[in-house]
Amino acid sequence: MKNILAFAGSNSSTSINDRLVKYVASEIKDHQVKVINLTSYEMPMYSEDEEKNSFPGMAMALKQEISEVDALIISVNEHNGSWSAFFKNIVDWLSRLDRNFLEGKKVLLMSTAPGKRGGLSSLEYAKTVLPRFGAEITESFSFPSFYENFSSESNSVTNETLLLGLKQVLSTFAHQI
Repeated sequence: MKNILAFAGSNSSTSINDRLVKYVASEIKDHQVKVINLTSYEMPMYSEDEEKNSFPGMAMALKQEISEVDALIISVNEHNGSWSAFFKNIVDWLSRLDRNFLEGKKVLLMSTAPGKRGGLSSLEYAKTVLPRFGAEITESFSFPSFYENFSSESNSVTNETLLLGLKQVLSTFAHQI
């Protein structure tokens, strides 16, 4: 049994990426999954001046959380074709603490959005950036048209094709870690 840390790169209190992460975490049965909310890790906006003062305790705490697991499930939200400034700030702090803060971590990378592309631009961006910090992206999945394909009432994927695709991705990820 492997330990997995799961989170969304969003700071929205109504984040659909957070809902997707929680759903996916609940579907993984053979491993231990801990879901966290990144808003619990308050950090100032990264700058060299801030770094000279000291590293935020919460950045060090999050880095420690990441170091203690075998794999990560990350769902990135999309703001204007990239991941959010909130998530970039967290990645900036973590990478300044340790350039290879994701070294040896297998990652299931996801995204969702209300539109038909499902945050695909942000997902593609994350697939190119996170390996720079040591991540091994083992699987990725873009979940389009969240509100049309996910039921909040039953906490389930309503589109059969998407559900089958997601189950395949989860199975592959679970076997690769």
